[in-house]
Amino acid sequence: MAVKERVEAVLNVGLRVPSIMLLEVLYRWDVSSFFQKIQRSSLNNNPLFQYKYLALYLHYVGYILSLVLLTLPRQHLVQLYLYVLTALLLFAGHQISRDYVRSELESGYEGPLYLEPLSINRFTTALICQLVVCTLCSCVMQTKRIWLFSAHLLPLVARLCLVPLETIVFVNRFAMIFTGLEVIYFLASNLLVPFNLAKTAYRELAQVVEVYGLLALGMSLWNQLVLPVLFMCFWLVLFALQIYTYLSTRDQPTSRERLLFLFLTSIAECCCTPYSLLGLVFTVSFVALGVLTLCKFYLQGYRAFMNDNTMHRGMTEGITLLILAVQTGLIELQVIHRAFLLSIILFIVVASILQSMLDIADPIVLALGASKDKSLWKHFRAVSLCLFLLVFPAYMSYMICQFFHMDFWLLIIISSSILTSLQVLGTLLIYVLFMVEEFRKAPVENMDDVIYWVNGTYRLLEFLVALCVVAYGVSETVFGEWTVMGSTIVLIHSYYNVWLRAQLGWQSFLLRRDAVNKIKSLPTASHQQLQQHNDICSICYQDMTSAVVTPCSHLFHASCLKKWLYVQETCPLCHSQLKGSLQPGSSTQDATQQEAPPQPVGGLDPIQHPELEAPHQEDITQSPDAELTAKLKDEGGMEELVPCDPPACSTSG
Repeated sequence: MAVKERVEAVLNVGLRVPSIMLLEVLYRWDVSSFFQKIQRSSLNNNPLFQYKYLALYLHYVGYILSLVLLTLPRQHLVQLYLYVLTALLLFAGHQISRDYVRSELESGYEGPLYLEPLSINRFTTALICQLVVCTLCSCVMQTKRIWLFSAHLLPLVARLCLVPLETIVFVNRFAMIFTGLEVIYFLASNLLVPFNLAKTAYRELAQVVEVYGLLALGMSLWNQLVLPVLFMCFWLVLFALQIYTYLSTRDQPTSRERLLFLFLTSIAECCCTPYSLLGLVFTVSFVALGVLTLCKFYLQGYRAFMNDNTMHRGMTEGITLLILAVQTGLIELQVIHRAFLLSIILFIVVASILQSMLDIADPIVLALGASKDKSLWKHFRAVSLCLFLLVFPAYMSYMICQFFHMDFWLLIIISSSILTSLQVLGTLLIYVLFMVEEFRKAPVENMDDVIYWVNGTYRLLEFLVALCVVAYGVSETVFGEWTVMGSTIVLIHSYYNVWLRAQLGWQSFLLRRDAVNKIKSLPTASHQQLQQHNDICSICYQDMTSAVVTPCSHLFHASCLKKWLYVQETCPLCHSQLKGSLQPGSSTQDATQQEAPPQPVGGLDPIQHPELEAPHQEDITQSPDAELTAKLKDEGGMEELVPCDPPACSTSG
């Protein structure tokens, strides 16, 4: 069953490719220049070429027929192709019969066939070919009435009966007329089929629009026609034909530089219409999807396909190509100019693919560094991919500077490549810090601060690179040639890569500064308090050799609580507000000041009746997690505990 579905899916795409090819040919066909060539040739007196407006109408009819073929259901499309195949077989039978009659006229022999070896050879060959044609037509049309397709055998029968050669010519013409009448009768009997199909399709489309709306109709047609795969197959066929045409006209071997030029010019030739441009867009999307899928598979193996990220589908690269092609008027340029512009656009697409690869690799590499996974193969794959993403963008920027004159577009590509390399460098540094902490078998005291400054450094470098690009773009706009598109790109780049980066960086700095001030305002737990508490940090589940005390008398690591305060200003255990923290300089004794002796309740002295005594503050604040942890610690099971990873334990500053 799966094989049948795959065959149907292949037929659903492959049988619709010729309809888009026909649309491509009709778009490229200039009717006016075609008739000017006809007027200058010997075909000007032909009545078929004297009605220009009729040909124009036929041109638009061709568009309609192409769209009809594109939207036909698969069953009707297969049946239509079978009819076309039968017509081609009948035409082949006519050609075989005509060639046989012509060869007999040239030989001039009218005697028995068995007396002339050449004549019997010609007859046998023609007879076998005609029988094959008749059999194939009967199989394709699924009928046992093979005589319907046997009209082309009449000249052979006449020759076998020793009919004069002049009469065989008329027999051949009669066979042609008879076959033509059969075709006309078949078309006339099925004349209302297209009308009925259109009527049924209109009724179904109207019902879908009425019930679900136009959006649902568009999505249904998109899924049924498989437009991305269809346009990709169409473009690949067009590109293969272009390469074959070029190579078939070249006798000498092509150098490497010539091959690169051939590749770019062939792509430029295959995106000169809206249909071929859409084909190139979907092809680039699928290529990007393949590269990103290989990247995920290289990093995680088959586990990468269990939690697939919908953002890494390759559509970003395809949409980028489409927007740049439309804004620059790519299809309206000459081939050489189109190839040059297309090379720049493809560099931008490659830079986007590299950035998407980094988005995939960054969390995997950091998680691998923070985990206790000792698989050398996993670490090698992660580090090798990061090194590739570090070196290749730099090499691409170097090649761009070598072969192109620097302008604003190329500066955007180079800046994107530099930013990718900087991000990879920051990821590798954090990974190295994690591995150093792992080999030390003990937490580094100020690891969070180190990671924050590493992140802050390369984010500052990213901001400076983006600022340089904006400054260059503004100077080129003011002192150079001003364009609407260039100004728009500068504004977009200024907002997203400068303003938003600066705003997010400043907000992160303020959050960290406030968290540090809050931690400094909290008192430090004394050695006696740590012994009395005798518990682990409820955030990271690690032993506490030093801690800070919250106003609600809970103890935490200072670094853990600081990361928690990045998220919210409440206690991680009792969720009381920490805004009313003690000011710096407050003593620990003030924070842990003992309450007044309890007053008698109902006339009873709590000293004489201990059950009425208020519970100790530490007994109230002792969490179930802490009790369970202490119990496990007493039983020797603390080594099996794995530190949790709440938002407060995030390593990013």
